[in-house]
Amino acid sequence: MEGSMIAWPSDLNEVPYGPLGVIAMNGCEEIGERINSWLLKWHDLQEVQDSEFFTIPGKNRNSFLFKAYCPRFGTGEAKGVLKESVRGYDIYIIVDVLNYSVRYKMYDMEVPMSPDDHFQDLKRVIAAIGGKAKRVNVIMPFLYESRQHRRTSRESLDCALALQELQSMGVENIITFDAHDPRVINAVPLIGFENVMPTYQMLKALCGSVKDLHINKDSMLVVSPDEGAMARNIYYSSLLSLELGMFYKRRDYTTIVGGRNPIIAHEYIGINVENKDVIVADDILSSGESMLDLARELKQRKANRIYCIVTFAFFTNGLEAFQEAYEQGIITKVIATNLTYRTPELQKAKWFVEADMSKYMAYMIATLNHDRSLSALLNPYNRIKALLNRYAAEQAASGLRFV
Repeated sequence: MEGSMIAWPSDLNEVPYGPLGVIAMNGCEEIGERINSWLLKWHDLQEVQDSEFFTIPGKNRNSFLFKAYCPRFGTGEAKGVLKESVRGYDIYIIVDVLNYSVRYKMYDMEVPMSPDDHFQDLKRVIAAIGGKAKRVNVIMPFLYESRQHRRTSRESLDCALALQELQSMGVENIITFDAHDPRVINAVPLIGFENVMPTYQMLKALCGSVKDLHINKDSMLVVSPDEGAMARNIYYSSLLSLELGMFYKRRDYTTIVGGRNPIIAHEYIGINVENKDVIVADDILSSGESMLDLARELKQRKANRIYCIVTFAFFTNGLEAFQEAYEQGIITKVIATNLTYRTPELQKAKWFVEADMSKYMAYMIATLNHDRSLSALLNPYNRIKALLNRYAAEQAASGLRFV
């Protein structure tokens, strides 16, 4: 009617960017299902406390998950296929580029998928979408080729090239966790790039698995495994009000073993660790050799319990060395996220604690789907302080005392 006004919502962020769709790539089915469960719970309950995360799965749909797969020819070549239309959807693609448990047939041989294979499949699915989605977002917990992030000689810049490829294919947002060097964002300054730290979930997992922590300067301290991890460990020590120490890795820069310069010795810098629990935080546990060497150095200095907190635990050389270290009392716990593949043996290990990231990822997806700011989710300070207060209250109620 002439002269009438369109009734807009009081807050434009109440309107989703578009109906939400999640594609869990091969090897991400488990965490994809968990994320879908959280999104459906908020959609069905519509409780006041979760109203900001209410979103819609689309017309005549009872799930946020879309089915996509990449069948392969006998030569190993592949193609991306969508089983449903994604036209007009706000699509979030989750990919674990390091999931070596996924295999395919090539020349009648069973071959594990490499990071390159996973990344190519991601591009195939984006190509299958073909610009029909309203927006394409990629959630890549471990950033592809993130350890090849800078050029020091005549070598490739793989991470920057990969990010630019995704940008050229129309990806508008990239979400990663604990990037090895977050400055890789400089390669794609015109799209959204979020580097998320799982600090709250790691501390929640630690407090949930160990009930007799004495989080004070007399009983605990934080130790950085090297100078590259200092910022992360400074954050932990500040949040927990603990002292901070550091190890300096002396390397042999004249040789390369396994793609890196071998460590000659760990030199400790910091206060006395005797009779204190130690938190050691890092982004990646690859073979774990340097972490075990560090733990032995701490034990020689009469440290008490040692808790290794890592975002990504790969155990590329197997679990035997860590199992032996646990039995010898060298390490107490290894806390890691479920953002990458964990073997069944690792999940059953008494010394391993898993930090579930699915609810946090669902929060981020729902928030971005409404084009809201992620600032509150990216800064976990208040949630961590509330966690520590609850932990202290539970200890007091159970009769534990700080000593």
